[in-house]
Amino acid sequence: MRIALGLQYDGAAFCGWQSQPHGNTVQDEVERALKAFATVPLQTVVAGRTDTGVHALGQVLHFDTDLEREPFSWVRGVNAFLPPTVAIQWSKPVSETFHARFAAFERTYYYVLYVHPVRAPMLARRAGWVHTPLDVEAMREAARHWIGEHDFSSFRSSECQSKTPVKHVYDIDIQTRGAFVHFRFRANAFLHHMVRNLMGCLLSVGRGRERPEWAGAVLAARDRKAAAPTFMPDGLYLADVGYPAEFDLPPANLRSEAWSEVWGA
Repeated sequence: MRIALGLQYDGAAFCGWQSQPHGNTVQDEVERALKAFATVPLQTVVAGRTDTGVHALGQVLHFDTDLEREPFSWVRGVNAFLPPTVAIQWSKPVSETFHARFAAFERTYYYVLYVHPVRAPMLARRAGWVHTPLDVEAMREAARHWIGEHDFSSFRSSECQSKTPVKHVYDIDIQTRGAFVHFRFRANAFLHHMVRNLMGCLLSVGRGRERPEWAGAVLAARDRKAAAPTFMPDGLYLADVGYPAEFDLPPANLRSEAWSEVWGA
């Protein structure tokens, strides 16, 4: 049978999701825990391969197995073998038509930014940081240039393996809460480093280095050299992955006070 799992992790200590020879990835930890619980190797397929230092609130993966276990057993059993920074949130048997990556029709990322003259040690690797004030309305105006289906080559890493740079961005929402600016990016899919590169351009506008219409010119250039430098991964979270209703997957666990205050989760 095919099993889908919901997953959260603190990506600060990991070199991204995808398995590497050195073993310091989230996938390595999850597959190690699955093997310890199931006593047989189980290969996972994930919705989105997050980068080094990027966190997840609503990651989704699947694997195939001949073992029969109650859904809660996969949660509690696997979590017993995972480090404190990684935890299975839910488990659900799904049909063979489900695929964690290819069945997903949208992804949502959050970026949490701390704006203050002095950095906050307790937020290290949990939120991005800039020490200068930002023009939030100018950033919102800039972001409007990216809504819709476009060629996002200007925001694509040279290491990106996506077959096409064309993606459909449904929404970019920017909200302020005290010293924090919260960004929400929702699209059918994202290129490697795309959100961090969008963030770099938004901050160039927010700091007054570029005008909002520059964001449209960068998009039209289809050239990575036209955009701002890639921003830090610290405040980036894979928040949610959307699937057709037929699979009836549990929602991402976003109902903490911090997130609900901003997005009404």
